[in-house]
Amino acid sequence: MDVKETILFIQEWIKKYHISSKTDGFVIGISGGIDSAVTSTLIAKAGIPLLCLEMPIHQDIEQVNRASKHLSSLKEIYPNVSSLEINLSNVFDSFKEKVPTKNHRSELALANTRARLRMSTLYYYGQINNYLVAGTGNKIEDFGIGFFTKYGDGGVDISPIADLLKSEVYLIANELGVSKTIIKAPPTDGLWGDNKTDEDQIGATYTELEWAMNQNKMLDNLNSRQLEVLKIYKSLNLKNQHKILPIPVCIIPKNLK
Repeated sequence: MDVKETILFIQEWIKKYHISSKTDGFVIGISGGIDSAVTSTLIAKAGIPLLCLEMPIHQDIEQVNRASKHLSSLKEIYPNVSSLEINLSNVFDSFKEKVPTKNHRSELALANTRARLRMSTLYYYGQINNYLVAGTGNKIEDFGIGFFTKYGDGGVDISPIADLLKSEVYLIANELGVSKTIIKAPPTDGLWGDNKTDEDQIGATYTELEWAMNQNKMLDNLNSRQLEVLKIYKSLNLKNQHKILPIPVCIIPKNLK
């Protein structure tokens, strides 16, 4: 990949979409992870007004510190960048008090609720500022295994890095000068209270998942770990088609209208 040219291409794409949308800027959630760091930097470099929101919900202090340091650095360099911290911990706790939490699916449902509270916050600030919500999902997450929350971090207006594999996001991060602390941090969605990483949840690394996404070899030539990773990838890809594919629409036959 031509990293420098890819960065310029994404910046121009963002500028063109901004102009055609007739809106006044973008709002983005900053997590302390590499995807949000790269996306926010690309928009900042495009020179468009950008509001970055930190939205901790009982967040790990290391994630909070990485996000804060990234924002401080971004605002020092780009005058078009502003930020706010909206602590949603009390909102989340109030929600938990109103819903059943003993169901065997409640832990995952509550993790996804965190993402959906953040999405609602992003759209609130987007609407009052006439901004669009910028997504931070990469290609593996969005189109490979559907590793995102439907109407949570998947609820966005534009996706600047959704055609980039995770390895390509790292290449761009290095070129953009993203903090080494962020680059080296284990990827996590930050939706759990126990520092659970993406690899912990998925059972495979992003490098392995990229391999599986592009796998065309005969199964006879694969070792046991490769077979396991391929099984994980195919299982998640199939399970999450409802997130990967457009929402099904029931088309009424003309003779019934």
